[in-house]
Parts: sequence; C-alpha cells; structure tokens
Amino acid sequence: MIQHFLRRALQAVAVMALATLVAFLLFNYVGDPVSNMLGQEASREDREGLRERLGLNDPFVVQFARFAGKAVQGDFGISYRLQRPVADLLAERLPATIELVFASAIFAVALGVSLGIFTAIRRESWISRTILAVSLVGVSLPTFVIGIGLIYLFAVTLGWLPSFGRGDVVQLGWWSTGLLTASGLKALLLPAVTLGLFQMTFILRLVRAEMLEVLSADFIRTARAMGLTERMINTKYALKNAGLPVITIIGLKLGELIAFSIVTETVFQWPGMGLLFIQAVSFADIPIMAAYLFMVALVFVLINLAVDLLYVALDPRLRGRAA
Repeated sequence: MIQHFLRRALQAVAVMALATLVAFLLFNYVGDPVSNMLGQEASREDREGLRERLGLNDPFVVQFARFAGKAVQGDFGISYRLQRPVADLLAERLPATIELVFASAIFAVALGVSLGIFTAIRRESWISRTILAVSLVGVSLPTFVIGIGLIYLFAVTLGWLPSFGRGDVVQLGWWSTGLLTASGLKALLLPAVTLGLFQMTFILRLVRAEMLEVLSADFIRTARAMGLTERMINTKYALKNAGLPVITIIGLKLGELIAFSIVTETVFQWPGMGLLFIQAVSFADIPIMAAYLFMVALVFVLINLAVDLLYVALDPRLRGRAA
C-alpha cells in the first residue's frame, strides 16, 4: 500500500511539473508582459530595464526554475490589469468558488446516487421512466443554456431568486461566506443547480447502469434464492459492488466542477475565480491565467490521487496488487 501511494504521488508530481511548465509557457510566451505593464508608448530603455528586472533575459531553465519555485509558494506575480498580487486576488475569490462547487457537489452526488438507485430498482415504473426522460435535459443542454433558462423562470418570471451576484456575505477572518445569510443562500441556489445538473444526470445514469449490471449477477440470484430481503440485497450487496467503479468517475466529475464553474460564474456574475479568469482572458492578464491553470491542475491531481487511494482501500482485490 505504501509503495502504491509513493508511485501515485510521484505520478502526481510529474503531472504538476508538466502543468507548471504549461503555465510558465503561457506566462512568458503569450503576449508581451513588458508591453502589458508599460504600454506601447514606453521607451526602449524602459523596456530593457523592466525585462532585466523581471529576469526575462535569463536562460529558459533559470526562468522556469524561478517560476516553479514561486508557484509552489503561491506567488504568481502581479496582475497586469489590477496591479495587485495574484495570490491576494485568488484568495479573495476562492471562498465564492469553493462554496459554489461544494453546494453543486452535494446536489449532484446526493440526488444522482439516490435517483440512480431508485431507477435501477424500480426500472419498470413510470416514475423511473419520467426521471430518465427528464435527465436527458441535463445531459443534452449546455450549461449556459440551463443557467439562462433557470434565470428566466425563477428570477424574471417568478421573481423567487436573484439572477446574479452572491448576496450578503459574512466575514469569518479572511474567509467570506454567504451560507450564513438568507440572501446568500438564495443567491447560491440557481448557480449550484446549474453547475451540478450535468454531473447529477451523469452520475444518475452511471449508478443506474452499474446497479442493473450487479442486480443481474449470479450472486444476487443466489442471495434471493437464500431468502434474503430485497432491502438487504440492494443495500448490502448490490450497492456495495456497484459503488466501487462509480467512485472513480464521481471523483473525476467533481474535479470538473472547478473547470465548469467558469461558465456558471460568468452567467450568474458569481464573484469567484472562474469569473476572474474570464476577465483576465479579456484583458490578456497572463499572471491570473497562469495561476488559475496551475490551481485547476492541482485540484484535479489531488482528487485523482485521493480517489485512487480510496479505490484501493475499498477493493480487497486491488489491495494485494498494490502491496
């Protein structure tokens, strides 16, 4: 198990090294940072002086080592547009994104798993058929279309929920949260459903498919022949065996919430890191773009590592191979 963890940890380090290289190339070779910071009318002497201060005249390896060392410490330089440290900007926007992703993950996993189990066990009922038919909406429609539709229905037509913003927030040290205010909770509902709907429908269909496969297995028929109740068969045997392959997919899908939050935050003007990234793209603010790329890669690597270790811990067959 320790050797398996070390192998996976080394692979994670290699992936992060590659992501850091991509972020470095984006930082240094997309656009001209000197022109972005000084403008087009700066003199040649000012340009050369700034290039020297930024270390842009150093060899490639030296520049990359310096960038990687600062990235590990969370230092991505100064925003070209806002003229503030990128780390401070991300720290301000991080709570909004984390709360949105957390709420979306709870919605997607709780509803997806429960509806997946229900539609597998009651697969011939009209309720299951209706759920599967409605779930096609979440799979087929783009996220921004779902968001605009929810805004039109619940914000414009019914007037029940706000259409943009985060609502009132409460400061808990450096962390700002809207989970402790009524307007913050109301503002979170539409973005969370929009972001989590695709993942929820995907998890629903995956859990249903795995449950149906397990329920048709020989050991399930043996359990029924032994007189075990349907509840025990479904919960103790079917769900346990169907859950193992689902864990990996759920982990990957939860990681995708960070990436998909860009669209959702833009539609709802949610003040998170995704909206900050879109604004950075509009102004070619490379430090923010590089930092966001690095953070998303780090989230994916950590989630994949955790899911892989959890999979090995839950499956005795893999435990022997990982030893």
